Amino acid sequence: MIEWYDWYVYAAFAVYFSTDFFPSGDTTTQLLNTAAIFAIGFLMRPIGSLIMGRYADRHGRRAALTLSILIMASGSLIIAATPNYQTIGIAAPIILILARLFQGLSLGGEYGTSATYLSEMANKGRRGFYSSFQYVTLVGGQLVALGVQIILQLWLNDAQLRAWGWRIPFIIGALGALIVLWLRLSMDESEQFKNMAKSKTKKDAGTLKALLKYPRAVLTVVGLTLGGTVAFYTYTTYLQKFMINSVGLDKEVVSIINFVALLIFLIMQPLAGLLSDHIGRKPLLFFFGISGTVLTVPLFMLMHSSHSVTAAFLLMMVGLIIVTGYTSINAIVKAELFPTEIRALGVGLPYGLTVAIFGGTAEFVALWFKSLGIETLFFFYVAGCIFISLIVYWRMQESSKTSYIEAEMME
Repeated sequence: MIEWYDWYVYAAFAVYFSTDFFPSGDTTTQLLNTAAIFAIGFLMRPIGSLIMGRYADRHGRRAALTLSILIMASGSLIIAATPNYQTIGIAAPIILILARLFQGLSLGGEYGTSATYLSEMANKGRRGFYSSFQYVTLVGGQLVALGVQIILQLWLNDAQLRAWGWRIPFIIGALGALIVLWLRLSMDESEQFKNMAKSKTKKDAGTLKALLKYPRAVLTVVGLTLGGTVAFYTYTTYLQKFMINSVGLDKEVVSIINFVALLIFLIMQPLAGLLSDHIGRKPLLFFFGISGTVLTVPLFMLMHSSHSVTAAFLLMMVGLIIVTGYTSINAIVKAELFPTEIRALGVGLPYGLTVAIFGGTAEFVALWFKSLGIETLFFFYVAGCIFISLIVYWRMQESSKTSYIEAEMME
């Protein structure tokens, strides 16, 4: 949760610190600049997935997760301590970019390793439930970031938040990492990794050569992720800017809407994950793919035209319910596609590449369309990405019935 908090606090407070890192200009231009750096951070995620996934498959899930939190916390501390553009000029955005690249490296390794660890530690018949906590902690990080934002908005005025208040959440993230470090040092290693480490497959663990033996699984992860990652970042990080910049709602009101909606979204994850243990993974993926393709454009058009706080909240909830069909089970579906010796890399690398290209750029693409005066096209772009994933869901097998995890447990 702390690691995801460190990542998302950037998006939550971008409306305040964008003026500190870039020359004066209109709001959309400054947000576009910060969104571009948010996207740049995602470019390191495939590299992080490659390096940390290999490390996790060769040296253990615990070792990789411990290293990732140290890297993430260092990035937060650097951002908190960086002087503004008016003080050090072009060095400010350069340092910001380097810090986000550092954090992207960490997060790239975090996803595949944590998804692998959760799936391996879960009991048979409950893997969907346990793996759903991947997004419980992910959304929990966003909620903590939004909670800190709401508290600071109550204590500080807009000028104070823009001047120095935005640095506080980054300091909180760096300090919180110390607690996480202790927790990860005391966690157990999974039995499946221990068994693999004693087997003949250890020499190929975490290698690209071993990963290339599973091309269909790799392409399935890419297809699974495409629509889900675009929809998730659209309905969470970008939607906050959309409500402020396009719908015209106050920042404080938007923060509360996002907090309540994401809290409900968090609660839905384990419920949907548990449901998948009973009915399978594909029905939930079909729900997301069909609903997302059909309803994304109407939802955004209604929100844009309503200018109502209640309507904005309800429409956001509809979007998050749709996305739950993907977020609640995507970790376990991907983990079930690969054997232990290549699982962290197999889950993380194709996921990281897809998120870097499509998820990390979602907010930038949306703001770019808006700057051109054709924001509506972005809604069709999101629906189109979800439709591509729907085709993949239709063609893939039910992963719970062909799971490598279950097969290895029976050996």
